[in-house]
Amino acid sequence: MGMKLTEGAWVEPATTIDTKTGAWRSFRPVWSPEKCIKCYLCIDLCPEGAISALPLDEDGKKTGIQVDYDYCKGCGICDAECPTQSYEMVPEEK
Repeated sequence: MGMKLTEGAWVEPATTIDTKTGAWRSFRPVWSPEKCIKCYLCIDLCPEGAISALPLDEDGKKTGIQVDYDYCKGCGICDAECPTQSYEMVPEEK
C-alpha cells in the first residue's frame, strides 16, 4: 500500500487548507452556546484550525465560535479540554 516514490522524488507537504479532511470524521463536535464562557481555548487547541470566533457584537463583546466541518477531523480535543463541557461529540450522520 501507499505511494511508490523514485529515488530523489520531491513531495510537497499537504495541509488541511488544501484538502478538506472532514469527510472521514466519525464524530462531530456540537457546540452549546449556553454553556460556553467564551474563553476560546478550543480555538487555540484545535490542531486543524477548524474552530474560529464569531464576529464581536455591537458592544465589542465575544459572541461565540463556529466549527468548519469541512476541516474538522472529529478528534475531540475541543470536547476534552473545554472547561465548561460546551461540546458534545455526536456520531456523524452520513
